[in-house]
Amino acid sequence: MERAIDGFLRYLKIERNSSPLTIKSYSEDLVSLLEYFQERVGFIPNPGDLQMGQLRGYVSYLHECEYAKTTIARRLACLRTLLKYCMREGLCRSNPAQALRTPRTGRKLPHLLNIEQCAKLLETPPANEPAGLRDRAILETMYSAGLRVAELVGLNLQDWDRDSDVLRVRGKGRKERVSPLGRHAVKALNHWLDVREPDQQSKDADALFLNRFGKRLTTRSIGRMLEKYLAVAGLDPQTSPHTLRHSFATHLLDGGADLRSVQELLGHKSLTTTQIYTHVSTRRMQETYEAAHPHSERNRRTRKAASGE
Repeated sequence: MERAIDGFLRYLKIERNSSPLTIKSYSEDLVSLLEYFQERVGFIPNPGDLQMGQLRGYVSYLHECEYAKTTIARRLACLRTLLKYCMREGLCRSNPAQALRTPRTGRKLPHLLNIEQCAKLLETPPANEPAGLRDRAILETMYSAGLRVAELVGLNLQDWDRDSDVLRVRGKGRKERVSPLGRHAVKALNHWLDVREPDQQSKDADALFLNRFGKRLTTRSIGRMLEKYLAVAGLDPQTSPHTLRHSFATHLLDGGADLRSVQELLGHKSLTTTQIYTHVSTRRMQETYEAAHPHSERNRRTRKAASGE
């Protein structure tokens, strides 16, 4: 089993071009599986010897440990993918994990900022110092192109086509897509490039966004930067860099963009993933209706209370 897992992780890296974060997540989930067999079963079986009863015991163990439903669902998906790989490599004849029931997790609507809140956040970084110009360019670019934070920090100077104002973005699985930039993001990027000072001896000299030492920014640096400006702007501290991506998608749909175009702009493999934003957009529309329409239930109750009925 250990050799199968090592081969599986190499397969993810070399053949699937999975990101380091994805490989790390798979690795941690599979370590949990090995620990279960070692501690609860007493031995680690070969992939071809796995029995359904052993896998059901693993599921029971995860529930016993009170893991969240989303964690259990992810670990079962990881197990299925591992055994699918083992079948391909001839290490087992079947995939008993396919019969395991995945707990229903539901879909939590993403947290987002409205248009006014986004504008307030984007205007918060000071425009009279290099760090502020960089941070404004970062926030404008994330919101304008709907980027994941890992995609943002991976951008290089040559990824920005300044003639057509589009970015070449490397998403999950090293898949590339083209993301257009709005005029505010283009303006902010030009201001940042006027003051950008790379360390020419560094391997990060071509990185689009640099820290004060001339090195490529990290995802954690972006998170800390956002926390600072959220506090200054007085916005929800639960907002994350991914919130700007959620806001980007929802505002596009609110503005009349079709779902397929939003899917392509976000780089989603499946349209199902993008559909969560239609629920957000519908919810916002319902809230607007309830607040504004004279025949809405909310306004009916208000009129009833005012009349003393």
